[in-house]
Amino acid sequence: MATIRFVFEDDSIPPVTIDGVEEGDTILEVTEEHDIHLNHNCGGVCACSTCHIYVNKGDEYLEEISDKEEDFIDRAINPRLESRLACQCEILDKDAEIEVVIPDQKLIIGHEH
Repeated sequence: MATIRFVFEDDSIPPVTIDGVEEGDTILEVTEEHDIHLNHNCGGVCACSTCHIYVNKGDEYLEEISDKEEDFIDRAINPRLESRLACQCEILDKDAEIEVVIPDQKLIIGHEH
């Protein structure tokens, strides 16, 4: 089973490591299942940029970025080369080891579903 380590720009939130992540899950689904706050206004259908994250490690274990996802990332706050949308980050390998940075959610106009 895959492992995802979540670190947060908001340094008042300690890092969280989730083991036992299923192949085929998205990073957004993992945040929802484990009560990790990540806004996602569109409900996870790649129609906004509120679930914007940074993938620091393990991007080779994720579904490739699409043109549509890239278009929405351009609208996110502080996009970088390692930017992704959590709703589009499907885990492709049961042995994946991934590290994700969640941007400060106080800066994002949105809500958690």
